This record gives sequence, C-alpha cells and structure tokens, in this order.
Amino acid sequence: MQCIEFLNYPISEQPSDLQWGFRVDGTDLRVYAAEATRGLWRQESENEGPEEEERFLLAQHGGLGLSEIDDPVRHFLGDPVPEFADPSTGTTPVLGCSCGLWGCWPLLTVMTTTPGTVTWSSFRQPFRKEWGELAMGPYVFARPAYEAALAEPVRLAADPLRTLEEKTP
Repeated sequence: MQCIEFLNYPISEQPSDLQWGFRVDGTDLRVYAAEATRGLWRQESENEGPEEEERFLLAQHGGLGLSEIDDPVRHFLGDPVPEFADPSTGTTPVLGCSCGLWGCWPLLTVMTTTPGTVTWSSFRQPFRKEWGELAMGPYVFARPAYEAALAEPVRLAADPLRTLEEKTP
C-alpha cells in the first residue's frame, strides 16, 4: 500500500489563499502526472529544451482551492459535489490547472473506497480523451491512515514544487 500526505499551501502571495496538494510515497502527485504525460505532450508539441519541457510538465497542474472544496472528506472519498463530479466516468478531480481554475485543466481519478482501503485509479485528462487512461497508479491507501492524513493536512509555506525550482541552479 502507498502512503498519502494531504498538503495545504498558498496559491498566491496571500498566505490565507490555500490549495490542496498531495504526496504519494513522498512524491508530489504533479511529478507522477508529469511522468505520465511526458510522451503524450511530446507528440503534440514542438521540441523544447529539457529544462523548458520539465518546467512545463511540472506546472501543468495546480492544487484545488480550499475554498472550492466545501467538504474535503466527502470529496476525497470519491463523493464530490455535483460541480466536481463526472457521472459518465465516475471521476473526481484531484488536481486543477496551474492558472487557478480547477476546470481549466483538471486531473481526474476514480476513487474507490472499502472499509479498509481508498484507491485512486484510472487517471485521465478530460480535454485529451485520446490520451485515455494515464500511466499512473493505481494508488492504494490504508483507509485509517488516509482519513487521518486528510484530517490533519501538512501546512506548507509555499508550493513545494516552486520551492524545489528555486533551489535548482
């Protein structure tokens, strides 16, 4: 089973304007999304340098605003409010667009719960149906640990990927 960390960190310079992020086994979910879409983007875009490509891939997604998710327990257990739900695929957004509008470029997943586990699987990008299911997951979490992590998200002072970029020469 995997380990999940729920994160809250600022979207902007306003420290009270927070978003949800995630680490699976210590790695930001956006890193997994970058890896899963790298080859797909290469088919669509012109060749960029490796540094520009990496920045683009890591910046394609942002978190979901705390103010958008009224009930995080319900949302992150796969029962989102109607404006987040996609009944045709049974998916729930876990990441939004880096522009701040979740619906602009969401990363969707199917969340399956049992009394003992929560599974995130069948990741997809709804605006690239031809990509199909992305090569991510499934991620299976022990439900008690998942719910404990959700109840006590790690509060960060900044986006962990931006902090990482600033340290890179």
